[in-house]
Amino acid sequence: MEIPWIILGGVLGLSFFYMIIERAVRDGINNSIIGRYLEEKHEVKEPQGDEDLYDDTYKGE
Repeated sequence: MEIPWIILGGVLGLSFFYMIIERAVRDGINNSIIGRYLEEKHEVKEPQGDEDLYDDTYKGE
């Protein structure tokens, strides 16, 4: 009966670890000198919410 709890703990732990690493990398790139230079040069804006996941065809229609 311990195996399902171990698997569940592993999945939750990896998910939490992924969120922390993903956020740290995103913040690190955005705050770096190269990241700021690319944003200014190419006028790249940080996406707000889930807009980067869907194109213009998905509007809940």
